[in-house]
Amino acid sequence: MQIDEQKLNAFFEQAVGDLASGYTGIMVTLGDKLGLYRAMAGAGPLTSTEIAARADCAERYVREWLNSQAAGGYLTYHPSSGAYELPAEHGAVLADRDSPAFIPPAWQVPASMWFDEALALDAFRSGEGIPWGDHDERLFCGVAAFFRNAYRGSLVQEWLPALDGVEARLRQGITVADVGCGHGHSTVLMAEAYPESRFRGFDVHPGSIDAAWEAADEAGVADRVDFAIADAQGYDGAPYDLICFFDCLHDMGDPVGAASHAARALADDGTVMLIEPFANDRVEDNLGPVGRLYYSASTTLCCAHSLSEDVGLALGAQAGESRLAEVFATAGFSHFRRAAETPFNLILEARR
Repeated sequence: MQIDEQKLNAFFEQAVGDLASGYTGIMVTLGDKLGLYRAMAGAGPLTSTEIAARADCAERYVREWLNSQAAGGYLTYHPSSGAYELPAEHGAVLADRDSPAFIPPAWQVPASMWFDEALALDAFRSGEGIPWGDHDERLFCGVAAFFRNAYRGSLVQEWLPALDGVEARLRQGITVADVGCGHGHSTVLMAEAYPESRFRGFDVHPGSIDAAWEAADEAGVADRVDFAIADAQGYDGAPYDLICFFDCLHDMGDPVGAASHAARALADDGTVMLIEPFANDRVEDNLGPVGRLYYSASTTLCCAHSLSEDVGLALGAQAGESRLAEVFATAGFSHFRRAAETPFNLILEARR
């Protein structure tokens, strides 16, 4: 087969760009953990010496890091003064740990994927799954921190109000289950916003439940939350007025079983809120940066965990609304709709 040199060179440039992006990940992590971004935030142009002093780091390392970041467009370099600047918009992504756009913790996820490469190789060859708890510890911290800020920016402000009548009931006081709660950030955010309601978070990963209790204590909401180790078909405390699945249903081996248990655990007028990664129903409509991110994570994390459990349906992180609707219809729900969406999430509402 004849090679088109122009196409070869274009794709090679793309591949080198992706390689450079991989290198950028460790630079971003260093910048976050060393406080380099925070040292630059809102300060205008600074020299490498000034930045190193602010962050209490060695200047020569800082200077090389700065050049890497400038080459990648993360920082602005001013040749006339030899100074570097963190634009305010970039600061929201790199320096502000409470910003919904804050991204450095997300780099812990691919770090864990590299660390677990041997597990993925074995899984591909055997077809066996990889339980969530078998992954490197950086996965849990990275996922929790990344989702925390996304939820902080949208959950109370946009997603819950998009559900039919749910927010008014939360203000009056209802009982809520957060299934697959992870480190409990979603549970805590709801408890902070709706002090009259009571919240129970469930997860199969003991370390995450420990972290959830710490988050609740730190936020001062431990009096109205409870966390327990339980899977999506084993939690108790019914009936619930609201049952939430935050970015977790597609990870489960038996999502139909999980939805069926939710149907039994719901109060007669209860609602399920399902938050899932944004996806269209057809592969060809997901071929872009967001789809690339989610399909990659789904390969070694989402499908892998599902395949480690009974049934092993392996919906994947790009299941799409139609397949999710089928899951809930099979589980006995008569109402299913898209309540809202973001570039990264589908917000879906289900009722019996």
